[in-house]
Amino acid sequence: MQPETAPRPAGAPLADDESAAELAGLDALDTPTVRRVPWWRRFLRTGVPPIVAFALFIGVWQVIWASAIVPEFKIPAPLAVWDSFATVVGDGQVLSILWTSISRAFVGFAMALVIAVPLGLLVARVRVVRAAIGPLLSGLQSLPSVAWVPAAVLWFGLTDSTIYFVVLAGSIPSIANGLVSGIDQIPPIFPRVGKVIGASGLATARHILLPAALPGFLAGCKQGWAFSWRSLMAAEIIAAGPLLGIGLGAFLKEGSDFNDMPKVIAAIFLILIVGIGIELLIFRPIERRVLRVRGLAAGV
Repeated sequence: MQPETAPRPAGAPLADDESAAELAGLDALDTPTVRRVPWWRRFLRTGVPPIVAFALFIGVWQVIWASAIVPEFKIPAPLAVWDSFATVVGDGQVLSILWTSISRAFVGFAMALVIAVPLGLLVARVRVVRAAIGPLLSGLQSLPSVAWVPAAVLWFGLTDSTIYFVVLAGSIPSIANGLVSGIDQIPPIFPRVGKVIGASGLATARHILLPAALPGFLAGCKQGWAFSWRSLMAAEIIAAGPLLGIGLGAFLKEGSDFNDMPKVIAAIFLILIVGIGIELLIFRPIERRVLRVRGLAAGV
């Protein structure tokens, strides 16, 4: 029989092995749970449902077209749209179209980050600035970006400056408000600890505020990207001109001008594919890594 261990009196100091065991238990509570999932199971869980949903969508579309409920010039056959898409891909035009729009989107989004991050820090940390322009940022975020296009055309003409202005107007408020929201959710003890150890000004922003507000800031960046992409499409559709080249928006407008519905739908699918691709290839991995580091999501 094992001898019974006498209970430790309250307030008595812990033995070294007991103290180490309790500290190890506390560390285990803070350690994120990492669980590896086989690739085929991840594919079944995340890849198969979208494929099935897309197949069902195409099937319903084909049934509607075959039933002739709607005139064909309004809803063409899926095969006609595929032929239009294949034509653009086959002659290499799609690469130029995609590069024109995606390069503008990335340059505009990078410019928006450079402006929105300092602006968000000022709004979040300076009460006077928040009182002065905080409501304005919220109002600009709700303003449709397409409303800026006519004014931008009058200010800058049919140039790239018009496109970038509309992109900035659509994305800066979302990014700045996302950063403000993330900073507002930081526990007050974090900035106090930073002040105690001597961090101030830029050091506080770089080492304390931005890392702690990263989840909220990332959500604002995702929304800012969505707004900038929509703003870019609106600007390319309305402010089309020979000096601007042919992007996805101009390609969509070209199909509309010639009453080419297969081309219009093919352009819509291209815009959708780019949006989904940026989400899956850029924002989703970053978000997953941030959540995993903070122990908020299991590793995959």
